Amino acid sequence: MTPITIVGAGLGGLTLARVLHVHGIPATLYEADASADARTQGGMLDIHEYNGQLALQAAGLLDEFRRIIHEGGEATRVLDQHGTVLLDEPDDGSGGRPEVNRGELRRILLDSLPDGTIQWGRKVTAVHPLGDGRHELTFADGTTVTTSLLVGADGAWSRIRPLLSDVKPEYVGTSFIETYLYDADERHPASAKVVGAGAMSALAPGKGIQAHRETDGTLHTYVALARPKEWIAGIDFADPEAAKARVAAEFDGWAPELTALITDGETAPIPRTLHALPIEHRWERVPGVTLLGDAAHLMAPSGEGANLAMYDGAELGKAIAAHPDDLEAALAEYEDAMFARSAKAAAEASWILGLCFGDNAPHSFIGFLTGGSIPGDTTREP
Repeated sequence: MTPITIVGAGLGGLTLARVLHVHGIPATLYEADASADARTQGGMLDIHEYNGQLALQAAGLLDEFRRIIHEGGEATRVLDQHGTVLLDEPDDGSGGRPEVNRGELRRILLDSLPDGTIQWGRKVTAVHPLGDGRHELTFADGTTVTTSLLVGADGAWSRIRPLLSDVKPEYVGTSFIETYLYDADERHPASAKVVGAGAMSALAPGKGIQAHRETDGTLHTYVALARPKEWIAGIDFADPEAAKARVAAEFDGWAPELTALITDGETAPIPRTLHALPIEHRWERVPGVTLLGDAAHLMAPSGEGANLAMYDGAELGKAIAAHPDDLEAALAEYEDAMFARSAKAAAEASWILGLCFGDNAPHSFIGFLTGGSIPGDTTREP
C-alpha cells in the first residue's frame, strides 16, 4: 500500500511532492516518461507573485528560483500586422512576473526530491476504486499499486479525472502552431529585432504571431489561427516545408520579419489544438482521490496554467500536512478553494483569448495590458 500516490511529474505534481516532503510526508510520483530528459519541457514561463511564487515559497525553493530568472525577459511588446510597434514595455524589474525557463524550473523541483520519489516509465492504463478511499492503479508493464490517496496531476487528458467527472475538454476554436528560430540575433536579425527582449504579440482578428525570446537567444513562436479543428487536421505536418507555407499563407501581406518566424522555422512546425474544460468545472467529493492543474481545470492559455498547477500542488500539500489524520477534510478544504480560484482564472483566460484574437485585436489586448480590468476580479491588478 502506498499512502500518497501522485500521477504526473509536471510542475504541479512535483510541487505537491516537494511540499509534502518539506512537511515530512512521503509520497510516490508515477510518470509515463522514461526519464526526466525524455522530452523537451516547453519554453519560458512568467511566474506570478500571487500564486506561482507563493507555491515556490511553500516548497522552500525561492532562492533557487531567483537564480534562474531571465533578467529582461518580462519585456512586452504588441505590434500590428505591418510590424508597427503599438506598445513597448521594457522589463524594469517591477512587474511581479519574472520569466524563467520551464525546463530549469522543473529541474529545481526534481533535484529537491529524495531519490526514489519518482518512478519513471510508469504509464497508468487503468484505475479501479477498491472502496474506503483506496484505489488500484494498473501500469502499461502490467504491474499494479494500491494507494489510500490518489492525486491526478496528469494533465489535459488525465486518466484519473474519470473517477471524479465525466466531462472532457472541448476545442476552444483556436489552434497554435509552434516553431523555433535558433541563434536568432546572428542568423535571423530582423526577426530577433522585432521580437525584442521578451514577449512579442502581433495580433489581428482571428490570427496572430506571438514569440518569446528564450535565455539562449532562441525565438520560440506560437502562431495562432482561429480555425476549425478539421482545417488544422487538413495540413500535412509530416511535410514541414509544405506545412509552414500553408500556415504562412494565412498571413499574406504581413511584415516579412513577422512571417519569417514561420517560414524560417528550424524545426518541424507542431500543431497545438487548444482545449478547455468548462469554466466552472467541479465534482462532488469522492473519497481518496483529487486532481490538480490541467487535470482539474484545463483552460485557454493565459500565463496562469503553470502557476495555478504549482499553487494547487502547494495548497494541497499544506492541507494534507494540516490534517494528517483526516485526509478527507484536507481534500474538501483544498477542493473548495481550488474550485473558486480556477473558475475565476478560467473566465479570465477565455476573456483574454477574445481580446487577443477578437474583432478589436490588437487594440483590445493593448487596452488590457495598459490597465484594463479583469471581469469580476477585485483582488489584484491585471
